[in-house]
Amino acid sequence: MTDVLKKSDFYFDLPQELIAQDPLEDRTSSRLLCLDKHTGAVTHEVFRNVIDYLQPGDCLVLNNTKVIPARLLGEREGTGAHVEVLLLKRREGDIWETLVKPGKKCKPGTRLVFGNGLLRAEVLETVEEGNRLIHFEYDGIFEEVLDALGEMPLPPYITHKLQDKTRYQTVYAKYDGSAAAPTAGLHFTRELLERIEAKGVNIAYVTLHVGLGTFRPVKEENVLDHHMHSEYYQVSEEAAQLINTTKEKGGRVICVGTTSCRTIESAADDSGRVMAGCDNTEIFIYPGYQFKVLDCLITNFHLPESTLVMLVSALAGRENVLKAYEEAVRQRYRFFSFGDAMMIADFNITKEES
Repeated sequence: MTDVLKKSDFYFDLPQELIAQDPLEDRTSSRLLCLDKHTGAVTHEVFRNVIDYLQPGDCLVLNNTKVIPARLLGEREGTGAHVEVLLLKRREGDIWETLVKPGKKCKPGTRLVFGNGLLRAEVLETVEEGNRLIHFEYDGIFEEVLDALGEMPLPPYITHKLQDKTRYQTVYAKYDGSAAAPTAGLHFTRELLERIEAKGVNIAYVTLHVGLGTFRPVKEENVLDHHMHSEYYQVSEEAAQLINTTKEKGGRVICVGTTSCRTIESAADDSGRVMAGCDNTEIFIYPGYQFKVLDCLITNFHLPESTLVMLVSALAGRENVLKAYEEAVRQRYRFFSFGDAMMIADFNITKEES
């Protein structure tokens, strides 16, 4: 692999109008672009037909993290000046790492008020990337206060107001902790998952709490100089056993989303065996990376020059991915969180009719 991997190598032209602003009424009616990871061949499908590309004995890996209403709108105590706080990661107790706007006005010692005093806070210190550590004060249970005051932290490229909070949540979301949804999972309904299980496909649930590090722009032209932020993950004994047994029996491990992929690749030892447990990961996957566990990936369409495009390129090759993205633009696929999906696999395996 070359010593220099350029950010500009992962650029593609994306018309603004292809950025999906609203979720489709039927989660499974999104389009699905199937990309052969070896040949680069592309076919077009509807997402509900993803079941036709899954085989009995495969294992689908889903990230069951739950997005918290992490966006808080409040004011600086004494001045009444507007402030916006985005919860990124709970450090300990009631201390959170946050993103604050406007940051310059929120120096350590600044007091903040939300919901007419229902929630109060003090800025403790400034940490890397200008994030703030904030200590929150409240009566009762923090999660209930957050549910009452917080908004879903939609990405900045979504400008429409979300009418239904549950649409930025997977149907299998379970454990609170994410500042962004694992969006590849948004295409599944409970009914589709039941049909997939009935076909003999195993489903393993892992947890990675999505921070903003995954979505931060790569600023350095040399990709290898980019630093990924730490994210917490957990793999249960049951999930590790399902994934390992699948590999031992010759089945495929198919990750739904880059977060599931990063979780199992972080949890695997050098021989590719997934170990149960919890940890923080800063894994950065880009071309040249040798996957230890993952065979196939179901994912959405990502931003140009993002770490997510780089991860996908590690699996299918940069040229294949960029050509597929050009085709997606030509075919007017919908991009990003509420957009369409892509499945990357070896499609020499015959499609089965369900």
